[in-house]
Amino acid sequence: MKGTNLGEFEELVLLTIAALTDRAYSVAICDELEKHADRKIRLGVVHAVLNRLEAKGYLSSNLGKPTKERGGRRKRFYELTNAGKMALLRAKEIRDGLWDIIPDIVFKGLI
Repeated sequence: MKGTNLGEFEELVLLTIAALTDRAYSVAICDELEKHADRKIRLGVVHAVLNRLEAKGYLSSNLGKPTKERGGRRKRFYELTNAGKMALLRAKEIRDGLWDIIPDIVFKGLI
């Protein structure tokens, strides 16, 4: 399907949001990505991707309650839409299909 392919980083952001469930806000997403991807993730890049994914209809967001720790500011929480879930499932199908056709010999001795 045209227009439903995800970039690598978009896919990682969506997967992270799925994993964080109701705790998915930009800083938590950034921290979780850094932990699992073992690379420095810039918050500004995460914000840009979140905005793009929301514009594509893969995410929805809402503002949480103000907190003292944030000086009365509210966090924006993200969640996957059905379209976002379907995009992730499609990406997984593509990857699984490709992994399934790789001959065992390719990774012999490594796994």
